[in-house]
Amino acid sequence: MKILYLETSSKNCSVAISDNEKLLCLTEEVSENYKQSESLHTFVEWALEGAEISLKDIEAVSLGRGPGSYTGLRIGASSAKGFCYGLKVPLIAVNSMESMIEPFLGGNCELIIPLIDARRMEVYTAVYDGISGQELSATEAKILDENSFEEFKDKKVLFVGDGAKKAKEILRLPNANFHEDVYPSAQYLIRKTIEKLERKEFEDIAYFEPFYLKDFHGVKKKNKSEE
Repeated sequence: MKILYLETSSKNCSVAISDNEKLLCLTEEVSENYKQSESLHTFVEWALEGAEISLKDIEAVSLGRGPGSYTGLRIGASSAKGFCYGLKVPLIAVNSMESMIEPFLGGNCELIIPLIDARRMEVYTAVYDGISGQELSATEAKILDENSFEEFKDKKVLFVGDGAKKAKEILRLPNANFHEDVYPSAQYLIRKTIEKLERKEFEDIAYFEPFYLKDFHGVKKKNKSEE
């Protein structure tokens, strides 16, 4: 089965294609300017070309559902829905945090904690078993302080993600390691996607919404009468 993967929840605009578990092609770029709107469909074209297949060969679409960038998630979800409607294929959605921990599973860490940078000292986070990848604590928005995660001070913990930088500066955990340059990537959606396909855990395309976690806070424009 040929599957298209889209991951747009972070600074990493990422597209992959697999044939079942086998990765055929990966196209991605980390940009401080969040280039999803201008790059996503070009990356899809490049990935299809690299995989030597056409769009009509795609039999399912998998999306990193967040949490993360509100705008990035909306772009990814809209594109995924469009592909699913046009191709008449199912949509699978995977927590973006799970793609962050995937390359580190089975190492020497008891816990893996992804940290997605939000505003100021806030992060989006969850706690996973370092071997099995089982979720031990649900995804949440958390304000970091020096006492955060102190319940894990006696465990070997790996913090991953762009929120790990500010965590490293304030956390007092002697057994912790930090990998800051880690972003959700489409290639690491494969395992969870295959599991969901086997269980037929498909999203309702018409009603699917990304996992925003928090409401969008934009800048309110002034009315002329207020100026």
